[in-house]
Amino acid sequence: MKKPAFIKFLADKSFRWKIMVCVISALVLMCISLFILLKTDLRAMNVIEDAYVSNAELNSYLEVIRETEQSMEDYVQYRTFEGIDNYYTHRAKIIEYCSLLHQNPSTDVIEQKSFVVYQLSYTYENFSNQVIVARRSNNDSQLEEYYPKTRECYRFLVGQVSELNNLLLQRNARSYTDNRHSISIVHQRSIALFCFMLLLVTFLLYIIITSITKPLGDISAVALRVAERDFDVPLFERDTHDEIGNICRAFDRMIISIREYIETIWKKARTENELREKEIEMRALYSDAQLRALQSQINPHFLFNTLNTGVQLAMMEGADKTSYFIEQVASFFRYNIQQQKQVATIDEELGLVDNFVYIMKVRFGKRLEFIKDVPECEFTEMVPTMTLQPLVENCIKHGLKNTMGRVELKVTRLDECVEIRISDNGAGFDEDIRQRILVPIHTDEITLSEDKNITEVNKTKEDKKLSDGEMHNGIGIINVLLRLKLYFHRDDVFDIPRSEPGQGATFIIRVPKNV
Repeated sequence: MKKPAFIKFLADKSFRWKIMVCVISALVLMCISLFILLKTDLRAMNVIEDAYVSNAELNSYLEVIRETEQSMEDYVQYRTFEGIDNYYTHRAKIIEYCSLLHQNPSTDVIEQKSFVVYQLSYTYENFSNQVIVARRSNNDSQLEEYYPKTRECYRFLVGQVSELNNLLLQRNARSYTDNRHSISIVHQRSIALFCFMLLLVTFLLYIIITSITKPLGDISAVALRVAERDFDVPLFERDTHDEIGNICRAFDRMIISIREYIETIWKKARTENELREKEIEMRALYSDAQLRALQSQINPHFLFNTLNTGVQLAMMEGADKTSYFIEQVASFFRYNIQQQKQVATIDEELGLVDNFVYIMKVRFGKRLEFIKDVPECEFTEMVPTMTLQPLVENCIKHGLKNTMGRVELKVTRLDECVEIRISDNGAGFDEDIRQRILVPIHTDEITLSEDKNITEVNKTKEDKKLSDGEMHNGIGIINVLLRLKLYFHRDDVFDIPRSEPGQGATFIIRVPKNV
């Protein structure tokens, strides 16, 4: 079915345009409703005002009569210019107001009372004027004649005005009572109109918001199916040119691309399956060859059994030192071969150092002096395995280049860490070699294998000038320092302080607490 032109016109408009039209329409309708309500209230106020304006005018007229009488009395008594000026001013107001009164007899009570006030007003004006003229001409006989008449007429006039005011007040009260019902009906109709406008605005907002959100709901439902890997969803094929239409067309293209991509993946999966089968065959052959190679290696149990046999033989021959030496060697190799953990406590590492130093002392005798300064407490902090032994080995090799090699290991428990210092009395590190050890670690220029052991060091041309022994030691130190960095995720856990030539080298390890 063909859509109406108006619906198609709205469908092609942007969200911003639709929302602006919705808001403006709502504001216009609400403004119309408020205008009608204000107009109704203004009309009700005018009705009430019209009902009591005649009473207000009579009260003003009564005040003018009293001021006129007072001005006349002042002039008669004091004969001042101000008194006569006030009299003529108020007398003019009386004449002006008389034009508003009913000027003919009538059967209506209020109109008849108004006619009486009209007649008395002109009579009072005439008598008071005669009094003023007599006073100005010093005519005492005329003054005595008109002054009492003026006073009597004033009393009658005030009384009649008061009665007319009461009659008008009663009529206005009846009129207000009659009009109040009409005003109430008008108010009810205004409220009903306002409610109708409010419902109309709500309905328009619902229609427009539904036209915006319904397509979004459809897109959301399809997106959830796609998220659950259900790509067999219908395409939108929306022909509108608003934001929803653009999203639907983009979504359709995405679904088509995903389907094509899945088809490509299936083709690749079939190809990879065939390759995987061939790879399994090759792995089976490789595993067989590897098993044969492992069978040809030395069995660690055979090595330890052999060393234990040597210990027993030495004990039988009375060679206690040889027996203890073989035990230390067996303990050292057992730690290295059987250590399956990636980390160890500082105490375990110190025990390995003790075994290694004992073996080195047997080898080098009095040429090696080892000083160990460790407090008598437990150090359960964890470090990577084989952290201290390579550094001690490096210090021994460099220290023995002198006549006497001296290596010192000192452990100190600080507030934030456990500090381990390993130093020797060798030639120390050249600054160039020190930088070649530290800089690659700080700049991550080291290539690692999966088990995080060093497999390659980026060597520069200057590195090739080092001897094989120095390069091997440098790689061992880099290995230790890099494993510390990887374990603690910090660069400040190790340091190689600068030293003067011939002053030896120092390694500092700071093991953080609670790690």
